[in-house]
Amino acid sequence: MLPDQSAVYYSEQLSLLGQILDKAVQSLPLSMRTPQNREAIAKNILACAGTGERDSIELRLAALINLKVTVAV
Repeated sequence: MLPDQSAVYYSEQLSLLGQILDKAVQSLPLSMRTPQNREAIAKNILACAGTGERDSIELRLAALINLKVTVAV
């Protein structure tokens, strides 16, 4: 989580956040399913959830926002 934020999540909420993370990663092309992108997506989800958002659609939208595309050459 971001250093200046803290939050407590119940197991049901953690399960939802994990499902959103998995679905967001699976929605990417195989070449973009990197550990770095997975971490960025997780940070996006946690940042959004840290504001109190619990709507799965909003969390899914936040998951992929500002995701940087890196191409291996």
